[in-house]
Amino acid sequence: MDTGFVTTPFGRRPMSLALMKGQLQVESVKPDQSVDKWKVFRNVCEARPLLDISDRTLAVLNALLSFYPESHLSGEASMVVFPSNRQLMVRAHGIAVTTLRRHLAALVEAGLIIRKDSANGKRFARRKSSGELEDAYGFSLAPLLARSDELAAMAQKIEADRLALRRSRELLTICRRDIRKLIDVAIDEGVPGNWDDIEAAYIHHLACLPRNPEASDLNGARLKLEDLRADIVNLLTSFDNFKKMSASVVQNEPHIQNSDTDSLELESYPTEQAETLPMIAEPAQTAGPQKIFPLALILQACPQISDYAQGGSIRGWRDLVTAAVTVRSMLGITPETYQAACESLGRENAAVVIACMLERATHINSPGGYLRDLTRKGARGEFSLGPMLMALVRQNSPVARRA
Repeated sequence: MDTGFVTTPFGRRPMSLALMKGQLQVESVKPDQSVDKWKVFRNVCEARPLLDISDRTLAVLNALLSFYPESHLSGEASMVVFPSNRQLMVRAHGIAVTTLRRHLAALVEAGLIIRKDSANGKRFARRKSSGELEDAYGFSLAPLLARSDELAAMAQKIEADRLALRRSRELLTICRRDIRKLIDVAIDEGVPGNWDDIEAAYIHHLACLPRNPEASDLNGARLKLEDLRADIVNLLTSFDNFKKMSASVVQNEPHIQNSDTDSLELESYPTEQAETLPMIAEPAQTAGPQKIFPLALILQACPQISDYAQGGSIRGWRDLVTAAVTVRSMLGITPETYQAACESLGRENAAVVIACMLERATHINSPGGYLRDLTRKGARGEFSLGPMLMALVRQNSPVARRA
């Protein structure tokens, strides 16, 4: 090899420990070690972001490799090339000489080549009388052979990062598509839920991404969106199950008539005295606590109850129960009647019944009697809130209001 000692740069170019370290590194190259020069060059091109060099610098390195006569860099041969600046400028696609010097310095700083300067700074080769190369001064390509394994590992890392970034983008795109379409179908189908806030959260998670996100940024945003997608799916599933349950109740309930009305529709409450009104009944079942329905569904079915809440909005069950007490007094229902309903149906469901009665207050002549009848039927397990809520959901849906 031609790296038997440490050499310093010619002229005003300073020496540095990094340059000395690079020259000493090539001493570890074994004589029988070799590598395809263009394979190393491809690895350098792949590892360019980690080496912090530009594409023009790669063009100069390509020109230097073209002056090396063999296809393999080998420890048994001299790896010094000595083209003039004019020759390099031609093979580097005609770049200016000042640009050439800058990119040669970048290659040296990146540890990809070593300057081997002569006494006067000229690049030339000295040959024996037999024509064999005795010594050469110019640019040594030995660092490419010494760092071939390192450069290959860097190229593999860049490729792995690129694949991870592409995979992260694909997964995020799928998640974004799912959420966007699920929100649209929820709104179109009239599924109860605070969809404005859900869409705002969706937009916020995407807005937090940087301009040029890395795989970790994309994965972080995707995990948040996946949680949001799971919440949306749960809302849609609950609504679908609720519709199936309500349809089953309507299908199995007996057809009830009385002398004053031909039939009792789920969409309207009767106008007769509450004590004589038939209630919507489920098949015979054991009396017990009523099912607690989602608050979002209740607010969609009974929007008027929010007007009686503190601050004009209901944010939880406590607000709903408090508003129901106010409405109970407004409807003229005695505290004893309401307390009996709470004991029979549960405090939350009693508040829901009051909210439903508020929606149909103009059709109920005796709210107290109506609530007492519901309480008795609830105690016997003959009353379910499901059909009552679904009737009001359909009544208050945008399609129904437009009709």
